[in-house]
Amino acid sequence: MRPTEAINSARRYPVGAEVVGDGVSFRVWAPSKKSVAVVLDDSREIEAHADLDGYFSLYMDGLKAGALYQLRLEDSKELLADPASRFQPRGPRGPSMVVNPFAYHWHEAGWSGVQRRGQVLYEMHVGTFTAEGTWRAAMARLPQLGELGITCLEMMPVNEFDGTFGWGYDGTLLYAPTRLYGCPDDLRAFVDEAHRLGIGVILDVVYNHFGAGERFADFTPDYFTDRYANEWGKSINFDGPNSLGVREYVAGNAAYWIDEYHFDGLRIDATQALFDATKEEHIVARIARACRETAGTRHVLLVSENEPQEARMVRPPEHYGYGLDALWNDDFHHSATVALTGRNQAYYHDHRGTAQEFVSAAKFGFLFQGQRYDWQDGPRGTAGLDLRPCNFVHFLQNHDQIANSGTGQRVHQMTSPARMRAMTALLLLGPQTPMLFQGQEFAASSHFHYFADRRGNDADEVRAGRREFVSQFPNLTDPQLLRQVADPCDRATFEAVKLDWSEWDRNAHVVALHRDLLSLRRTTAALAAQPSARDGRLDGSVMSSSAFLLRFFADRPEDERLLLCNLGPDLEVESLADPLFAPPPGLQWSIVWSSEDPAYGGTGRRPVDVRKRWAISGESAVVMAPLPLDELEKPSSEAMHLWQQAISNI
Repeated sequence: MRPTEAINSARRYPVGAEVVGDGVSFRVWAPSKKSVAVVLDDSREIEAHADLDGYFSLYMDGLKAGALYQLRLEDSKELLADPASRFQPRGPRGPSMVVNPFAYHWHEAGWSGVQRRGQVLYEMHVGTFTAEGTWRAAMARLPQLGELGITCLEMMPVNEFDGTFGWGYDGTLLYAPTRLYGCPDDLRAFVDEAHRLGIGVILDVVYNHFGAGERFADFTPDYFTDRYANEWGKSINFDGPNSLGVREYVAGNAAYWIDEYHFDGLRIDATQALFDATKEEHIVARIARACRETAGTRHVLLVSENEPQEARMVRPPEHYGYGLDALWNDDFHHSATVALTGRNQAYYHDHRGTAQEFVSAAKFGFLFQGQRYDWQDGPRGTAGLDLRPCNFVHFLQNHDQIANSGTGQRVHQMTSPARMRAMTALLLLGPQTPMLFQGQEFAASSHFHYFADRRGNDADEVRAGRREFVSQFPNLTDPQLLRQVADPCDRATFEAVKLDWSEWDRNAHVVALHRDLLSLRRTTAALAAQPSARDGRLDGSVMSSSAFLLRFFADRPEDERLLLCNLGPDLEVESLADPLFAPPPGLQWSIVWSSEDPAYGGTGRRPVDVRKRWAISGESAVVMAPLPLDELEKPSSEAMHLWQQAISNI
């Protein structure tokens, strides 16, 4: 075996610089080039050896972690960053740094990862999560999130991007955590501390395009394809000629975050734009397999954003699926937004925010599973009645939807506090996996705009693009409003969206609402189980156009629960012709939690005895539990036996 082959066999990833033995192994994919040289920061320049399939390799004995280097292609005078750079201390156009992932000492012994069920997600953007905008500063807030009941963070993209601020979805170097938030070991320390506190961390990754300023085409045009249209830029070549190197680059990147940074999974952006017509294995399935193989015995959570709502994303490969765990459910968000604001413009057009939509979403996840969707004048979604509640992530806010409001307003700023409390109860007690967006738990006053550090023509294009996108909302075409829309390329916009953590204490009643609901979810077996309508453990019905109930069944009658939500005016109930409201024998429904509790800023809970005429307050939610009647009204043992037998047969 030649020395180069021996070194390559010791490598862990197909591309990038790795510490191997007493030196560093470099490997680059550049099939359109005749030669590649590694240029060190001390001006030494060494030509790499040509391998098979367009790769170039070089091993430098004695080189250490921390060394800076760049790449020269053929006889070009220009020096480039490594496409698989592990760190860019001077930014994406500067030299790459050799990083030794094994130098960090982990303290997470016994951490087994994140399973699909039982999670409460929290989406965060590191650069705006704190005033400092660093991993170290964010780490200090982790105990508060853990105490609140968050089980898993969903970190917006952190790979290197052009400029000094941005969302991260325009990454240029996918293996390099951005220098803007700290060094690589700061990110490791953040994940390590989260695990110590019992919190998982998954990473948002973007594989459907590369961001502004990328230089991948300099290495080979085979990274891209013009066979598919992509609204965010050039489509990535996952299925065309010479696409193997692209597939290895992306699958390796997915595994790398789980391996070297101990992330507990990924949220994959816009999977509908990962175009792949290969018959053997779709790139999404390849990513999933790479993650699970790398994780070994650790559990990983893989989440898909998928606008067409393709159920196959979360079906196992043996059932012709791609093997992910969960899908973001825009349908729930859209119905909730309409119910909260009363507006269904643009892509909210097909949602009415009615009680039936929320019952259907709780039972089946996606509302559109192949039927006509008027906004797109065609069918939307695929059949997914077989999916489980834990296959869906529900949310009232996320980075996209807040920014898409044009004004950057959070949803609590566009509705009444009472209605927001009721909807929060539905989100956090419903059977699907709930997700909060940073600051939602304390009603953050800071808006969340789109922001990207761009200059000149690039800045003009970004501004025009945002104006064009929000113009689908008729009210956002108002010239007076447009003059007030925040400039996405102004650093002041970036600074303004940062969280003010003093609001955690000032809005303690909002924090208490979220804390108590998550405690209720966690400690109530019927809620914690994320029950499925398929198994007869969940059902629901409509009480009025804006009021509904969800029933959570359990093995023991006393463990069952009812969630009643009324998003409209006061609802008087003389009787309710609905067997889902019938209590178990010998028990009667009684309110054990109310969104109108004064501790949450509510106006007080009205007394309710459901054996008489009763009412549920407008814009409120209550949880009911079956409590014992007095001894004279207890049923016979035979009646109780028949009831338990009926439940076990559901």
